Amino acid sequence: MLIDHLGRKIEYLRVSVTDRCNFKCIYCFTHQNWKWLPHEEILRFEEIESIAKVFAKLGGKRIRLTGGEPLLRKNIEYLVEKLSQIPEIEDLSLTTNGSFLETLGEKLKKAGLKRINISLDTLNKEKFEKLTGTSEFEKVLRSIDIALELGFNPVKINTVIIRGFNEDEILDLAKLTLEKPVEVRFIEFMPIGKNSLWNEKHVVTIKEIKEVLESFSELIPDSSFGGGPAKVFRWKEAKGKIGLISPISEHFCHKCNRLRITADGRLRPCLFSDKEIDLKPILRKGEGTLEEAFSLALKIKPSEHNLNFTLKPMRAIGG
Repeated sequence: MLIDHLGRKIEYLRVSVTDRCNFKCIYCFTHQNWKWLPHEEILRFEEIESIAKVFAKLGGKRIRLTGGEPLLRKNIEYLVEKLSQIPEIEDLSLTTNGSFLETLGEKLKKAGLKRINISLDTLNKEKFEKLTGTSEFEKVLRSIDIALELGFNPVKINTVIIRGFNEDEILDLAKLTLEKPVEVRFIEFMPIGKNSLWNEKHVVTIKEIKEVLESFSELIPDSSFGGGPAKVFRWKEAKGKIGLISPISEHFCHKCNRLRITADGRLRPCLFSDKEIDLKPILRKGEGTLEEAFSLALKIKPSEHNLNFTLKPMRAIGG
């Protein structure tokens, strides 16, 4: 069983399979001179599988594949199939920008992927293109329906609210739950990388978001299992749910149940910490064991995150 030095039970592993992304979101691509990781630095599928098997043997139950954009990783469905066959893993999920779901969704479902999170921060095409640097707006909107049609359950929509950009769309985004059985998750804007955009004044707190939502209709707490940081609600008349995630105003470190693997094989106990353990020497040179690495990660996992720490871009760590 994976229990850290503060008694927190660790059951969830987020694995970045690539640092590459076809979007250039302004809160992730923080400078123009970013260089992608060399191919040989990226973990191979068999290495990710080895890590996942040890994690499962030690008590891990949930794995999420992230990036970058994980669907840019060639033959990603092969990795999904391998991970889905690990008996102890009860939940295998993936976070995507949705732009490749039309071509890969069915393969992922057949391979054993259970659920999907789709990133969508605006319902305004012009804002979307400004935010992402792409013209994939319609494709991303379609990906929500594609995910539902393929039977992924639940389908969640991750939305970062930024003051001065999309706080006026909170209700419109939430109203997706009136027509679709999705969970729209509102996330406070976090400091990411050397990002000139981030400033505390750009943070719309979950309290503010909740007030906007309740101006439309009463929010009813939802008691269904989530296992994550979101506080989940629903409107009485809705088909879907609304999740509220507050990493800034009300951090949830005391119940953190996760570890992260970066695309280049570094085990990180906390998103907002520079403490990490390089797993490649273990995987490629036999220097130590994965069990020892996980044990060390539990010992160095911080009690809470440090928002003064300059976080690397999310594509480098894993979104």
